[in-house]
Amino acid sequence: MQFLKIKKLKENAVIPKRATSGSAGIDLYACIDEPLTINSGDLVKIPTGIAIELPNNEMAAFVFARSGLGVKYGISPSNAVGVIDSDYRGEICVGLTNHGKETFVIEPQTRIAQLVVMPVLPLPIMEVNELNDSERGDNGFGSSGVK
Repeated sequence: MQFLKIKKLKENAVIPKRATSGSAGIDLYACIDEPLTINSGDLVKIPTGIAIELPNNEMAAFVFARSGLGVKYGISPSNAVGVIDSDYRGEICVGLTNHGKETFVIEPQTRIAQLVVMPVLPLPIMEVNELNDSERGDNGFGSSGVK
């Protein structure tokens, strides 16, 4: 059996857990000593007080928004989705942006994001002079007619 190993780096860190048995992600908690105010338009970096070890390089951990924070308050990860590589052992920090119009306060141990472990394919890189043709070709943004 494979495990996601989690190490507490700070005494007040909360070990992430799934909200329900069917949850894809585990909740990440703010490891801060006092409330942190995020004004509209602000970007902040919030420590979680934990580090992880993934079983191998065919997995990565991804930091996604908590839907409630995003939909209700406009609080979402600054980089859309954070990527934690399999060989990273440092503290997981979450960049958040306040897209809402109101100030938002993060309290200590607030659930700020969710971490999802997913498979990745660490394919070798091959430089080529040509790519195979496809039906779509190089038609980009909006080329499929979807609005």
